[in-house]
Amino acid sequence: MTRSTVYLDHAATTPMVPAAVEAMTSQLLAVGNPSSLHASGRYARRVVEESRERIAQAVGCRPGEVVFTSGGTEADNLALKGVFWARRAADGRRTRILTTAVEHHAVLDPLHWLAEHHGAEVELLPVDRYGVVDLDALRSSVERDPSSVALVSVMWANNEVGTLQPVEEVVAAVAPHAIPVHTDAVQAVGQVPVDFARSGVDALTLTGHKVGGPYGVGALVVRRELDVTAIVHGGGQERDIRSGTLDTPAIAGFAAAVELAVKHQADHAARVAGLRDDLVRRVVEAVPDAHLHGHPSRRLPGNAHLGFPGCEGDSLLMLLDARGIECSTGSACSAGVPQPSHVLLAMGCDEEAARHSLRFTLGHTSAEADVDAVVEAIGPVVERARAARR
Repeated sequence: MTRSTVYLDHAATTPMVPAAVEAMTSQLLAVGNPSSLHASGRYARRVVEESRERIAQAVGCRPGEVVFTSGGTEADNLALKGVFWARRAADGRRTRILTTAVEHHAVLDPLHWLAEHHGAEVELLPVDRYGVVDLDALRSSVERDPSSVALVSVMWANNEVGTLQPVEEVVAAVAPHAIPVHTDAVQAVGQVPVDFARSGVDALTLTGHKVGGPYGVGALVVRRELDVTAIVHGGGQERDIRSGTLDTPAIAGFAAAVELAVKHQADHAARVAGLRDDLVRRVVEAVPDAHLHGHPSRRLPGNAHLGFPGCEGDSLLMLLDARGIECSTGSACSAGVPQPSHVLLAMGCDEEAARHSLRFTLGHTSAEADVDAVVEAIGPVVERARAARR
């Protein structure tokens, strides 16, 4: 990212914060496997365990509930496959998995794989026009046959349109049946208050590079009481749930970033929400038929997902990119795939409407000048994109 670049894709990844860079680089030249028993190994283990404690304090869980992974995708896979396999092994009737139609592909794709190869019955719960899960549909699905449900997975915040899900109400709906709930909170940590214990969920996914930490490190917070079948086998690290040599420098940077993001969450949210609201208002003034997707108020503070009728989102993205403005058409994990957004389709948009959107996401480096640049460019860019379709 150059100095002249207007970077508005923080939901895809956000720049590392200096505290995380310092924490990570301070460990890069240190030798020692955290599983080794000698002094260097014990030093590395201390760094890992202190980092685990800092993350636990930040997200409201016990240190022993933090299982380090390579990132959010692995953590989601571990939660979904691991809990499904363990629950079904304990009771062969438990074959159903309930989730929403707007989940990230790191949730949807493992579930489709479980359905194809391991006999899982995956039910995609409907959402309303804002992307909020239908709680009545959830209750109805559970109560139809509670003993057949292995787990429920509902994301904390949507990565495309920014809508916040009623996670505590989801937990309350299934609690009478003792069904475990997993939530992908990758987009939520550091953006909105996230407290694992208070939420009542049984497993929660977070990752480093969304909160100002390094790539390639994340965690699954999982209650000790919940059985999880390992999907990676080896040395038995991380409660024998996730084997592999721990990346001490990355974990140190991850912990520093999570701690800082949670500490400053309220101030950060207020600042970027102000910028976001200004961006939405001024873009709609410049392009009167532009419109916001997602819940108007219960949404991530830095997310502005805007539709531009008569345009292709990919064209808009490339035209803005040519002007040094970087944003997204949706999930970075689906970038380059010319298909309508599954999130917008689930929210009731037709295929054309599901293609004409841009996602602007602001973060800790965003400034008013970034909003000014988008507002200056958006009118001519939309005109050119519409002309290209005629």
